[in-house]
Amino acid sequence: MDNRIPGTTYVPKPEIDDAPTSPMGRIMLFCSSASKYMEEELATALGVRPGRYKKVVFPNENIFIRLEESVRGQDVYVVQTMGSPVHENIWELLVMIDTLKRDSAARINVVIPYLAYARSDKKDQPRVGIAARMLTNILETTGADRYITIDLHAGQIQGFFNIPGDALKAFHLLSDYVARKNIDDLVVVATDLGFAKKGRDWAEKLNTQLVIVEKRRTSNDSRTEALSLIGEVRDKNVLLVDDEVLTGGSVESAVNLVRQEGARDIYLVFTHAFLSPDADGRSASERLAALNLNEIITTNTLPIPDEKMLPNMTVLSVAPLLAAVIKRSHKGMSVGELFNE
Repeated sequence: MDNRIPGTTYVPKPEIDDAPTSPMGRIMLFCSSASKYMEEELATALGVRPGRYKKVVFPNENIFIRLEESVRGQDVYVVQTMGSPVHENIWELLVMIDTLKRDSAARINVVIPYLAYARSDKKDQPRVGIAARMLTNILETTGADRYITIDLHAGQIQGFFNIPGDALKAFHLLSDYVARKNIDDLVVVATDLGFAKKGRDWAEKLNTQLVIVEKRRTSNDSRTEALSLIGEVRDKNVLLVDDEVLTGGSVESAVNLVRQEGARDIYLVFTHAFLSPDADGRSASERLAALNLNEIITTNTLPIPDEKMLPNMTVLSVAPLLAAVIKRSHKGMSVGELFNE
C-alpha cells in the first residue's frame, strides 16, 4: 500500500513529523477569494479552521479587507492563486498582506499555486519590461516574508525573490497518477524545446523515450505553429506534457502533428488549467474537446468552473502537497525531504 503524501515521495514518519510546534505561534490560514475552493481541504489537512475576514468591493472598485480575529504573533499563511480576474486577485492579495502586517503577524507566508506574469521573465525583445520581477518585488515590499508556489514557467523567477520560499513541482503528483495507468507503448512528447528538460524527467520516471515538438511563433501574431517532431511516435501511445494550457492553441497544433506522424492514443497532462478563449473567441475547452484525447490530466492550482470541465478531464488536488509544505515550513523542517532531496 502506498502511504506517501500525494505529490511527494515521502511516507510520513510520526517520530519526525510530530516535532514540537514552532515558537512562531500557531498556523493561521486565510484563503482569499480566488482560492476559496481549496479552503476546506487545506484546513482539514492542516488541522486548523480557516481564518475569518471580511472583504468589500466598493462601487469605485476599491477593495477593503478587515480581519475578524487577531493574528498578532502568529505564523500566517494566505492562499491566493492568480487566476482570472488576475489583477483584482493580485491586488486583493496585496491588501491582505498589508492588513496582516499592520495587525502584527509574526510571519506572512504567501501561498500562490499559480503565479501570474511568469512568462514575462526576461527581456527578449527591445523596449519591454520584466513583469515577473516587478510582481515579486511588490509582494516583498508589501510585507510578504516567505512564498510557496507551484511549477513556475521559468526556474530563474526564484531569483527574482529576495525572500526565502519554496518553488514546488506538481511532477510527482501527476507522474504518479500516469504511472499507475500502465499505458503500454508510451512515449513522452514535450510541447516545445523549452520544456525538453522537464520532459526528460517524465520520460525517466515512466521509463520511456522523449520526443520533442519543434515549433515557431508566427511573425504576425502571438500564435505558434508546430513544424516537426524530434523523435518517433508512429504506432505509439503519446503522453503530451506541458506546464500550462492557456488557449489550447499549442496543444491543438502538437496533437495534430503527432497524429499525422502515426500516433495512436493521446493523453495530455499539464499543471495549470487557465483555459481562456483565444483572440477569435474560441474557448480552450471547446478546442480541447474537439481533439478527442483519451484523457486530460491536470491539477487544481487554478479553479476550473463547471463550464470548462470536460468528460475526459481528471483534476488532481494540490492541497495535500501544499499542506505538507506548510506544516514543515511552520516547524522549521526540511521541505526537500518530501522529495528525497
